[in-house]
Amino acid sequence: MAKPATNRRQTARVVQLRKGATVEMVRLTCPDSAQAIKIAESFGTAVIDSDGIRDLHERLIIETADALSEGLGERAMQIHLQRIVGAYVGSAHGAGQFYSNAVTQARAATAKAANDARDEDLDGPAGYDSAAHRKREFAADMGIQAHALRMAAEGAVAAYKHIVGESWKPFDRPVENPGHSVDRKAVAAQMSAFD
Repeated sequence: MAKPATNRRQTARVVQLRKGATVEMVRLTCPDSAQAIKIAESFGTAVIDSDGIRDLHERLIIETADALSEGLGERAMQIHLQRIVGAYVGSAHGAGQFYSNAVTQARAATAKAANDARDEDLDGPAGYDSAAHRKREFAADMGIQAHALRMAAEGAVAAYKHIVGESWKPFDRPVENPGHSVDRKAVAAQMSAFD
């Protein structure tokens, strides 16, 4: 059996990028100051100092950069700060996504509890909260946490702009071996056995 002629044409390599979280994504998923105050008041939790968190993180990163300035060159400082700020933004974005999921679950449980024909969603025994109530309180806690992390990320982003002189953007990493899963490699190896 003859082997098919190999294609000598070069195919263009497409590099896929793994997108990092942006500040805009954080702002879309995490509560702002007004919403955090509303959550805190509605659930009787402490109102956090949003501006204080933001300012503290901005100062922290600026002071850290000042301490490192003699040991790092300009480009090394930019790369270091890129990673530090990326960690803050990524953490806030993850918390925002978790908060959004908790709100969705709380809404679903509350809607089920509003149906009088469902015994399983009624209030718990005396002294215990219903499942819907626990989910609402959990979502509120996650909202305050996501807001606090948003403020820390915004402070870090502001510090980056102050130090580097340009707006922070996430680093987009190339995806290793896009589209080449282990299964595809195994299939290729098996099919080559027939040649």
